[in-house]
Amino acid sequence: MRSAVLMRLLGLWLLCGCAVAGAQPPAYTKPKVRAITAFVRLDPATYEKQVAEALAVLRAARDEFGTQGYQTETLRIVTQPLAELVGGRSETQALAFLKAFDALSVREGFLPSVGPGMLSDADDPRTMHLLARVLSTLPNIQANAIMAADDGIHWKVIRESARLVRYVTEHSARSQGNFNFTGTAMVKPYGPFYPGTYHTGAGRQFSLGFEGANVVQEVFARTHGDFDASVAELTRQLTVHAKAGEAIGVKVAAARGWTFMGVDPTPAPLADVSIGAAIETYTGAKFGSSGTMTAALVITTAVKAVPVKQIGYSGLMVPVMEDRLLARRWAEGSYNTDQLLAYSAVCGTGLDTVPYPGDISEEQIARIFGDMAALAWKWHKPLSARLQPVWGKKAGESTQFEDQYLFNTVLHEVP
Repeated sequence: MRSAVLMRLLGLWLLCGCAVAGAQPPAYTKPKVRAITAFVRLDPATYEKQVAEALAVLRAARDEFGTQGYQTETLRIVTQPLAELVGGRSETQALAFLKAFDALSVREGFLPSVGPGMLSDADDPRTMHLLARVLSTLPNIQANAIMAADDGIHWKVIRESARLVRYVTEHSARSQGNFNFTGTAMVKPYGPFYPGTYHTGAGRQFSLGFEGANVVQEVFARTHGDFDASVAELTRQLTVHAKAGEAIGVKVAAARGWTFMGVDPTPAPLADVSIGAAIETYTGAKFGSSGTMTAALVITTAVKAVPVKQIGYSGLMVPVMEDRLLARRWAEGSYNTDQLLAYSAVCGTGLDTVPYPGDISEEQIARIFGDMAALAWKWHKPLSARLQPVWGKKAGESTQFEDQYLFNTVLHEVP
């Protein structure tokens, strides 16, 4: 009897051992689709009909993603640049139209963007003055300004953008309006990610991007800091989802008579889907420690190697206040503005949702924008800067934003 029991236990042990030996690692988690973004040229007389058509395309793409097990977070619509959108209207009329467009976005469930307030130094700065009022009073409309392009650095745009950020800091609730504005440099049109996207064409195009920081973290957990293995495996895993997105985009575009512009493979983070945590998994140390730049290079190298029609930043996104862990590390002082710019030398980082004390001057803001634009133009790479000064707050105090996408942190002295 005892012998029989021992034999049974031995058999179970062998069975379990074989099962463990032959076990496969768990499958990777699918990323969410962060954004499906449509580009339209609105006619204010018929804009609601045009928005409805764009939403039909975006929702068709979202439904296709759903059939393949992907969850879509946001649908987005980008108009022609602001000056063209409201051309011929008084400021009062322009504000009334934009208020109606903002309200429509809430009713229909999309995020609106009016593109650049200025595309070059030759543009009328009065559009930026209008945009400052829009960002201070309307909660949903997003916009940008182009601070550098192939023709060089746009110093007038930089100065006007600094003036806008200073105004919005003082005039928007909790200084939160600056969350909807970014300065861009060397960024091409038709990218899916806000606020830096824009277009100047006829419209009826769309692109998409994923929230893929979870994929990066899972890859790094398996490759254990091996540079070559990390690049190879991350390229493979990002490609799986980018290819799926490209196939859906091409299918929907053909069915709807639109043009699919491509996929931005940037592994966007949000909240606990943390690119900071992914990088710490690679380095084994806090974000900002030695090795952070290497991890940034791994990610960007893999992203650039994804074999799909790429659009947008196609790099690395490090949003200080949209990533819970990055917000905590900022509060701890483990990295700063200059380090983020240094990382941008090897990847598409820039400065995203970076908080500053409320007494930051217009001149200081312009210098920060100028550093970003200079780096982007020197290396001909897309970068952006979304700066978040907080009116009435000093270094050492905490931000008090009230937004589901922003995680409060501690302010530091302006560099």
